[in-house]
Amino acid sequence: MILASHGLIASQIASFDADAVAFFNRVTTAGGSLSATEKAAVNQLVLDMKSAGIWSSMKAVYPMVGASAAACAQNLKSASFTGTFSSGWTFASTGVTGNGTSTFMDTSLVPSVSLTLNSTHLSYYSRTNNSYNASEIGYEFGGSNQAQIIINFAGTNFDCVYNAPGAGTARSGTTSAFFVVSRPSAVLVKSYRNTSIIATNSLASVSLGASSIYVGARNSPGKIPTNRECAFASIGDGLDDTQESNFYTAVQAFQTTLARQVV
Repeated sequence: MILASHGLIASQIASFDADAVAFFNRVTTAGGSLSATEKAAVNQLVLDMKSAGIWSSMKAVYPMVGASAAACAQNLKSASFTGTFSSGWTFASTGVTGNGTSTFMDTSLVPSVSLTLNSTHLSYYSRTNNSYNASEIGYEFGGSNQAQIIINFAGTNFDCVYNAPGAGTARSGTTSAFFVVSRPSAVLVKSYRNTSIIATNSLASVSLGASSIYVGARNSPGKIPTNRECAFASIGDGLDDTQESNFYTAVQAFQTTLARQVV
């Protein structure tokens, strides 16, 4: 039997992963909607992340599907950390795009409450290659302590900081890619573009702040909002090289199903 309201076969719905179904229900309850293709892509993403052993490392996963604030604000991992979008965002089937001046999404996830000091990561899938000077995701505490952030300077350098001031290392390259910054241990920070390691730093952890993490900007007085389109973002435990590679594979397959992947 075809369910006209969703364009899905009943047997297909029955085969969906329970966590994917819970996410679909949260989207609907919030007033959003997903296409059959989006639901199938999200379901496969959950299955792939579970198969790779990285689902349990996630605290918040934002697939940015549904082309609305109601849908894109939902956390795929759980009912916690539903995002709140400021005004000024553009929502499309390809993701969400900030205006570069005032936009952000507050995840409500506070690192000192929900993360572990020596095992943390952030990710951001950017579909835009430009020279804008902006922060994609993160927060700041204690002035110069930019605790968890992926930031691009003028399209030529990346400064990826995690739990320690000065932990970033500049690397050149395009800004359309899947970026991950991970602290898998007390004395190691790694930054990735797709599956390539673009920076490694051995600085020790400092602390976890009490400000929530933003997507599309960093939570600080000088937010530096991005104007690059976001097609996925996540927050969670630290990932090693193998986990990060598997993570990229799962997310890239998800984006490819939705015809919005970047190389």
